[in-house]
Amino acid sequence: MDLIQSREKECEVIVDYIKAQSTSAKPLEILEAGCGRRWQLNLNGVEYVLTGVDLDAAALKMRKDDIGDLDIAVEGDLRSVQLPEHHYDVIYSSYVLEHIKGAEQVLNNLSRWVKPGGIIVIRIPDPHSVHGFITRMTPHWFHVLYYRIFLGFRNAGKPGYEPYPVHYDPVVSRRGIWDFCKKNDFTVLAEYGDGYMRPGKGVFRLLIHSVKVVGSILSFGALSSRYSNLLYIVQKQQAAQPI
Repeated sequence: MDLIQSREKECEVIVDYIKAQSTSAKPLEILEAGCGRRWQLNLNGVEYVLTGVDLDAAALKMRKDDIGDLDIAVEGDLRSVQLPEHHYDVIYSSYVLEHIKGAEQVLNNLSRWVKPGGIIVIRIPDPHSVHGFITRMTPHWFHVLYYRIFLGFRNAGKPGYEPYPVHYDPVVSRRGIWDFCKKNDFTVLAEYGDGYMRPGKGVFRLLIHSVKVVGSILSFGALSSRYSNLLYIVQKQQAAQPI
């Protein structure tokens, strides 16, 4: 697995794969599964229709009112919402699956909604990194304080704002994603870990880095300190053409 050393590079990699899907005269059909308050990618030069689905009504309202970039906005649960099958060229899910009990059902739905030959972009925390382990072992109120104090997000925990409670179903892991792809005819085009630090104040950044290194040592290397999150770009295999 390769490491990405900056958020900008990570977005650049994702954009390149999405642009590679734009090979016809029709606009790309893109589904943002768990769209939240903002779109993180710059797809200038690409024609696309953007559908956003989110269970958080407050976040979806802010997305529609403040950003206004969704062509179609759907308030709904990704486990049960009804969307057209084999319709989307690109499905983008960024830090959503770890918050869902029944995340594999969501992936099953994404598999039905994406076109053969289409791609799904998945960004998840790695539960087997030091950061992921701490997140799993600490209560939600601690996560809210972390966002407010360390990351400086004053609205953290308020309606429409992250962090959300985490669950980490088994599929939300390196092994889980690979197993899902094997069972559902997906090819893993890319797998990356992020090797960069999140925003934060100097002394806190040093503290967090030290905690990661010590945590990895104490786990005898079972927990990674080299990265915290994972990026997968997977492609739905085309049906074989009859001879």
